[in-house]
Amino acid sequence: MHGNSPKTLRQDLLKQRKEFAAGNGYAQIQADLIDHLNQLLSEQGNSWQSIALYWPIQDEVDLRSTLLAWAKKTPNRTLALPFARSDKHLDFFEWRQGDQLLPSKHGVLEPDPNNSARPQIIPDLILIPCVGWSSSKVGDKKHYWRLGYGGGYFDRTLADLRKKNPKLVCVGIGFDWQQLNDGQWSAQTHDEPLDMLLTESGLLR
Repeated sequence: MHGNSPKTLRQDLLKQRKEFAAGNGYAQIQADLIDHLNQLLSEQGNSWQSIALYWPIQDEVDLRSTLLAWAKKTPNRTLALPFARSDKHLDFFEWRQGDQLLPSKHGVLEPDPNNSARPQIIPDLILIPCVGWSSSKVGDKKHYWRLGYGGGYFDRTLADLRKKNPKLVCVGIGFDWQQLNDGQWSAQTHDEPLDMLLTESGLLR
């Protein structure tokens, strides 16, 4: 269905996402997903002081307005955006609406790491967009896995941040149709599991 290589799989999934985002029902599906995010923030948002989001590209769900509203509700809440380092790790810097961002070599807008008014932070919650996702069960525990763009940035970063902040929560953002079976893709030993996965159907833990 998707060819034999992860690269071909990613290309096929990104093409499907573009077509999906142009469809008639997309606005409602996106709204449903954001409703579930709002529910998560309502239930657990007080336990997080900082949330790292992403600047949406290639038809990713735009969570910015939802998270800006969360940040404004209580003093000292902060949002952060990732900055891609040359060693393929991510640093997170505080972000506020209206900040000037810089395009990366991948075309993603990023914070300026030299902006002294926006310090680097270790977030409590990271929201990560998925190109595809899968699940696996070990004993009674279910794991969720993210297929990304192939650079490995998030896996390296999560492995490092989880040592610094054991309470870090990582939530993948995706759609139901992006779920992959073992015949299409399975997580590798270097892949970091997601703590939760959020789709239009709800929150998967």
